[in-house]
Amino acid sequence: MKKYLLSIFTLILPILTFAQQTTSEKIDIVFKDYTGWFVDAIFYEIPFTDTFQLPWVLIVLVGGALYFTFYFKFINFTGFRTAIDVVQDKYHDIEKHGAENLYGESSSDEDEDIIETLNDDETGADGEVSHFQALTAALSATVGLGNIAGVAVALSIGGPGATFWMIVAGFLGMASKFAECTLGVKYRDVGEDGTVYGGPMYYLKKGLAEKGYSRLGKVLAVVFAVFVIGGSFGGGNMFQANQAAAQFVKLAGIEGSNGGMYFGLVMAAIVAVVIIGGIKRIASVTEKIVPFMAGIYVLASLIILGANYTHIGDAFMLIYEGAFSGLGIAGGLVGVMIQGIRRGAFSNEAGVGSAAIAHSAVRTIYPASEGIVALLEPFVDTVVICTMTALVIIITNFDGQFMEYGVPISEGVELTATAFDSVIPHFSIVLTIAVILFAFSTMISWSYYGMQGWIYLFGKGKITDLVYKILFLFFVVVGASISLGAVIDFSDAMIFAMVVPNIIGVVLLTPVVKRELDKYMNAISKKDDAIEDGATDFTEHM
Repeated sequence: MKKYLLSIFTLILPILTFAQQTTSEKIDIVFKDYTGWFVDAIFYEIPFTDTFQLPWVLIVLVGGALYFTFYFKFINFTGFRTAIDVVQDKYHDIEKHGAENLYGESSSDEDEDIIETLNDDETGADGEVSHFQALTAALSATVGLGNIAGVAVALSIGGPGATFWMIVAGFLGMASKFAECTLGVKYRDVGEDGTVYGGPMYYLKKGLAEKGYSRLGKVLAVVFAVFVIGGSFGGGNMFQANQAAAQFVKLAGIEGSNGGMYFGLVMAAIVAVVIIGGIKRIASVTEKIVPFMAGIYVLASLIILGANYTHIGDAFMLIYEGAFSGLGIAGGLVGVMIQGIRRGAFSNEAGVGSAAIAHSAVRTIYPASEGIVALLEPFVDTVVICTMTALVIIITNFDGQFMEYGVPISEGVELTATAFDSVIPHFSIVLTIAVILFAFSTMISWSYYGMQGWIYLFGKGKITDLVYKILFLFFVVVGASISLGAVIDFSDAMIFAMVVPNIIGVVLLTPVVKRELDKYMNAISKKDDAIEDGATDFTEHM
């Protein structure tokens, strides 16, 4: 381990020294000259009126979510209770051995291909992590600075009403996550050593080939892999490191240009220790960090809401009225709606396809079991945590103490910190710790996403792994050291460019997802019926 880390930082430091000698402004200008066209294309806004435009990528995200919601008969709501049961391992026996093996002959011919599809054998299901670990690993990539800073920015532009549409986007995104994560498990590859390789790259290639679109599938898979690598270096890495470093340096009162670099080196060292162990190590860390940091943040929010409980009704009234009237916000109702939906969709990344990579590593022989678990992700990220942030800001800003709605802000973290500090003195210190933890967990999860894309393009092997990890750790330090500017614009564009190949593939493969859902629900029914007949343990049926 020590030798590994030393070799990494021996390679990083000379390159970093050069980066420090090159001004951030020069980097920004050069990068913008070469990548500006791509950013403009991805975030191109379709003009609906003279004063209002909508990014086309947002239309694809929300349009896909609406389609999946209706196609799967509102699985975002009907599958919620089942998702809780699955996370609690209620159905671990059938997911390991198959309901037909435990509770009698299969009642459906469609169940016959389960074992063949997922390379299962008599020892049980393939996979590296539990449902809960897969969920927290994926959540760690989405629950982050967007929940703290992004919500504040959305409220400053769209007012309280943006919260309503943010929640709507969260509920709709649950259906997208269900579909893409089901496919992630369905078409994953499992190596001889049990290592899982999954995500949109695999279901685009293999799934579309089954549909007779082999050439299209291969192209979309490569395009997605390129985008996920770029996104892992940028939005999933440099942006996180940059914002965490900025908060730490500000709180610590460190002066000079080297504070961020030193912070980045420490952060890179900690990240290295985790990502060396792959998804198992990442999952074991995120299953502890995510509930802890989300718990602290939600608890602080509840304390503030409790201290101001008499204003909660008024806050919801502002949210409701603003959602359908615009309350004088530029763009009116449409402007408020888009700000909320944009923040919700961008926060939970439903439809982007990234989460399907983490969920693919789960231990199960029923792909839909993990799809159902995945639908909890937008609920926790957007419906719960983003809404908590919005309520705290609205309640503490009733008299317009620190924000005027309709006037855009750029420093969302500072505004959220001000809101919390107004009720809990010095909470900004805790918030800084939360920002660092959010950034750290996001980085380690996105390192896995990028690694999967890297492996898909360049093959499996120790050298391949090492090259990617060195590059990833290098960008941790660079992100903490420089002003991002156009770099992060490009990085964000790479992440949301993933939407295009992913949504195309998932829409074409929705019948496959439907069949997998029916298989899993039949398996659950088989177990429930057996229990009603008096069985208390699956071994009674072996």
